[in-house]
Amino acid sequence: MPDATPRPGDGGGQGRVPAGGPPGAAAAPATHRSVRLGVLLATVGGALDAYTFISRGGVFANAQTGNVVLLGIATAQQHWLEALDHVPPILAFVAGVLVAETLQRPRVVVVLRRPARAAIVLELLVLALVGLVPGDAPDAFVTVPIAFMASVQMSTFRTLVDTAYNSTMTTGNLRAAMQNLYQAVVDGDEDARRRSRQFASVVVAFTVGACGGGWLTLVWGERAVWAACAVLAAGLALFVHDERAARRPRRADG
Repeated sequence: MPDATPRPGDGGGQGRVPAGGPPGAAAAPATHRSVRLGVLLATVGGALDAYTFISRGGVFANAQTGNVVLLGIATAQQHWLEALDHVPPILAFVAGVLVAETLQRPRVVVVLRRPARAAIVLELLVLALVGLVPGDAPDAFVTVPIAFMASVQMSTFRTLVDTAYNSTMTTGNLRAAMQNLYQAVVDGDEDARRRSRQFASVVVAFTVGACGGGWLTLVWGERAVWAACAVLAAGLALFVHDERAARRPRRADG
């Protein structure tokens, strides 16, 4: 089911018709629901999974399904220490969901005002610190904070324009892209065509992030996570840009 309920705060660009647009034109989506931000966040999601899998013993940062499966396999093989390696990121992911929900509480929103932006800032700062963790440090020093922030990202940014999506995993997005493409081709549904393009953009971004994150990890090692910080900084710039654009006086046509 679509999750198009507006999230409090961070409404940059919401309900705004681009300058020069005709009366009755579709309003631009809020920045936190825009395809532009969704593409950036999906790039980060793919990069972080590749980063932890390569540099931290095959543990996934975002895909807790993979961690649960690997936990089950290690347990079945009685590799107890290997099984335990997958527990901390799972628990951190759970904690991240709780924090993300707390950020959306009305009393917290009154203080933060822009919870979506706060979530990106928090993720950027945490990842910047993760890049300082030496390679010989215990894996949990990296996998736990990354899993936590991946959970916050996923739980905070849940809607792509008008449809539920996931910025840290790609299975559901790939299904949605193909499902909407089918409806567009078979039924001639223009809304489905639009959604198929949007989801395809997110899937491609996740793939690019995974490839780029994997390559950078092999080249730069622990510092490769800072590339994700740069992408998150671009996401913050989107909020600022859209907010300023919304404040600009519109020029009268003609």
